[in-house]
Amino acid sequence: MDHLTTLDAGFLEAEDSDPHISLAIGGVAVLDGPIPQFDRLTEVFAQRAARFPRLTQQLRLHPLDLAAPEWVPDNGFDITHHIRRAALPMPGDDDALHRLVADIMERRLDRDHPLWECWVIEGLGRRRWALLLRIHHCLVDGIAATHLLTALCDEAHHTDRRVVRVSEQSPPPGRPNPVTWLTGAINTVAGLGATAANAVRGVLDIAGGLLSPSASTLNGPMGAMRRYVSAEVPRADVERICAHFDVTVNDVALAAITDSYRSLLLGRGERLRRDSLRTLVPVSVRSDDAADRPDNRVSLMLPCLPVDESDPIRQLEAVHSRLNRVKTSGQRHAGSAVFAAAGLVPFPLSAWAVRAFTRLPQRGVVTLATNVPGPPEPLTVLGCRITKLLPIPPLALQLRTGIAILSYADRLAFGVLADYDAAPDVDVLARGIEGAVARLADLTTVPHRSTPLGTLALVP
Repeated sequence: MDHLTTLDAGFLEAEDSDPHISLAIGGVAVLDGPIPQFDRLTEVFAQRAARFPRLTQQLRLHPLDLAAPEWVPDNGFDITHHIRRAALPMPGDDDALHRLVADIMERRLDRDHPLWECWVIEGLGRRRWALLLRIHHCLVDGIAATHLLTALCDEAHHTDRRVVRVSEQSPPPGRPNPVTWLTGAINTVAGLGATAANAVRGVLDIAGGLLSPSASTLNGPMGAMRRYVSAEVPRADVERICAHFDVTVNDVALAAITDSYRSLLLGRGERLRRDSLRTLVPVSVRSDDAADRPDNRVSLMLPCLPVDESDPIRQLEAVHSRLNRVKTSGQRHAGSAVFAAAGLVPFPLSAWAVRAFTRLPQRGVVTLATNVPGPPEPLTVLGCRITKLLPIPPLALQLRTGIAILSYADRLAFGVLADYDAAPDVDVLARGIEGAVARLADLTTVPHRSTPLGTLALVP
């Protein structure tokens, strides 16, 4: 039997901890029409999905959590349970698409069947249509979900080239082995080795971040309804910013998110502090040769994004320095080590611990920002070109807003999912991201000098 890891099963526990959340992640592909016949799409997707056995398997749970949940064949598998169709009301604009996406994502997947759905969405204006793939987080992380989505496309079946590549934010090969770390810690009396000590510091940092209360209105109890909006920026602008300021794509994306949250929080009258936006940033620990494996291989970081800083250049520099500081603190390795250690204890004990943790009133982390590398070249489905590829993040643990970032062809897309009642101003985030990237791109044409503090300032 193929058992879920402690991390995979943890997403089930997190979903069970709150009746108002659905822990599915997803992506929306917007395609140029005309839309193929639905029966033809169903047939093709059934053939392509068959390459991934996990898509035809369902969960089997054990009473009292005496053993980890496992994946077993769904003997009554029927593709029509999973390929759905919907139509947008006139005029079929992007706002109508966003509302439908929110409606679909707020509903839980049926655990009596394989935990995924693909929605064929008709009626999008300008002779367009859309595909929405949603899949439970216990089955895949962002990179694996992107691989599944691209596997439904034509290119995955006409060439051997990879369409999903691991980006700069993935940790380098050869990360510390948590089992080795645990063994070394037990055997060390005089002190811990540098790597293990760093991981311990990371665990303490993460625990402190989770326990430190935030006064922000961005976290707290959630309702059952959702809002979804998206933003897109030219990849060329992001790359120009990276080259000019010597930062990464992840830095630019998080700086844009920081600036947009600053506008939203100021609009709500909140007092901005250094720790006002502690953010959960998942980090992939997936190797290149495991991109197509359906499971979760992530760790996490908890940086405080600098919403207290108003200058866009100083803001970008602060994001860059804070992320570097968090990376060296051991947080990235700590998450992997904790879940690896949990896998060494009997599952009933680890399941109890995860269940207790997910039911705590988490107040320290304010939002989620997850960055996933997408296909570098345009894709097609039955000859229809995908013009947009928009990510959908999960929401859980009292995080009322979440942002997913996905690169596709010449664009960088941001998908924002939020609690309906807690975030009526969520559109501020999408428009703020686009404005922040545009401002940074404009500033690449302005001379700068270094200050004694090591920051950048405009030349007067």
